Amino acid sequence: MIVLATVVVTLAAALHVGIFVMESVAWARPAVWRRFGVADQASADTTRPLAYNQGFYNLFLAIGAVIGLILFGVGLHAAGLALIYFTMASMLAASVVLVTSGRGYVRPALIQGTLPLIGIVLMLFS
Repeated sequence: MIVLATVVVTLAAALHVGIFVMESVAWARPAVWRRFGVADQASADTTRPLAYNQGFYNLFLAIGAVIGLILFGVGLHAAGLALIYFTMASMLAASVVLVTSGRGYVRPALIQGTLPLIGIVLMLFS
């Protein structure tokens, strides 16, 4: 079960790296900002600094999860688990906050929150 939990936590981290790339690196592309519900280029230009900043939050969560997995893998189980749980719970909490932003954000919230939730559950049972 720990192998499956590790895979899911890794996938959650990878998803958040992908979100970082979209928000902080590729925001200027219309296909990217449209995916986030931005209506036009002027709005994308206005929101670019916000997206850039938010992308780094996602990257930091992914890095935290990976460091937690590494710590766990080298035998520092308590520290690794604490970091994994913290980052997965933060990802999950961010998805809950996203849902409270409006009904149009349910799908993105499910995408963002499902892997961390599964990761937490699998870690608890492994």
